[in-house]
Amino acid sequence: MEPRDRRFRRYLDRASMTPAPDASENAARPDPDTALAPWRARWSLQPDGAAFDTPSSALQPVRHAGQPAMLKLAYDAEEQRSGVLMRWWDGDGAARVLACEGPVLLLERATGGDTLLAMAGDGRDAQACRILCDVAQRLHGHPHAPPQGLVPLPRYFDSLEQAARDHGGLYATAWSIAHELLSQPWPPVPLHGDLHHENVLDFGPQRGWLAIDPKRVIGERGYDYATQLGDPLQLGDELPGRLAGRLDIVTEAGGIPRSRMLRWVVAQQGLSAAWHLEDDEEDEAELPLSVLRAALVLGAGEGSD
Repeated sequence: MEPRDRRFRRYLDRASMTPAPDASENAARPDPDTALAPWRARWSLQPDGAAFDTPSSALQPVRHAGQPAMLKLAYDAEEQRSGVLMRWWDGDGAARVLACEGPVLLLERATGGDTLLAMAGDGRDAQACRILCDVAQRLHGHPHAPPQGLVPLPRYFDSLEQAARDHGGLYATAWSIAHELLSQPWPPVPLHGDLHHENVLDFGPQRGWLAIDPKRVIGERGYDYATQLGDPLQLGDELPGRLAGRLDIVTEAGGIPRSRMLRWVVAQQGLSAAWHLEDDEEDEAELPLSVLRAALVLGAGEGSD
């Protein structure tokens, strides 16, 4: 889900005062095979597919000691920092880091044949939601002290605050709810920050479902659950029912009261819509706004925690 990832990097870069990469930097890159060649040699890796570029990285499927792996060279600062959390999780709930040096990661590679997106579309939505909850619980449950350099969750929400001032309406409603949640947070934990259906992959029967591409953020765990509740839900009239079904699963698995979880959905989906506005993607903002409306109908902001 690359456009979303670019938005996350931009706002985390802003929070850490690190300039975000621009398109001109991509043009100056070497081709991905050339860029990754020194690392294949250094770690005695065998190519297992063609090298390719994304807006943030060069990647290649490889074999490491005969086992499938993914070689990743991150070009921007935020992608490089994401390895901090991957190493900290140490393969529990997230892909295992096999080697790391500077901007380069060698990760175990997903080889299973299923996807959460397929599940969401073929009648297995509840199963996909339970898998995401299981991964979230594993990621949030690590007992060790968090690594340094994680971005506090409130910094994520600057864009929603601005959208509330500029546009009012649903953005103002979402910001009011977000501000309340952020002002009275539950104990913070390291979050994935983008825990949606395309960032949890099938690593086969031995390793199960594991997360990739975290965004180095720390805050209340409800944020991660809210991300999975809203994506993908392009369902029209079916949306409220599907959202309610996912909500039942999340509140039971995560131990988060229904009213609080609905407020996190409103806050997170409002933020997603605000990011779309900043990228001049007004049409794309309508999907998170539709989830936001459905959450309000289901009772966001009512009751107490």
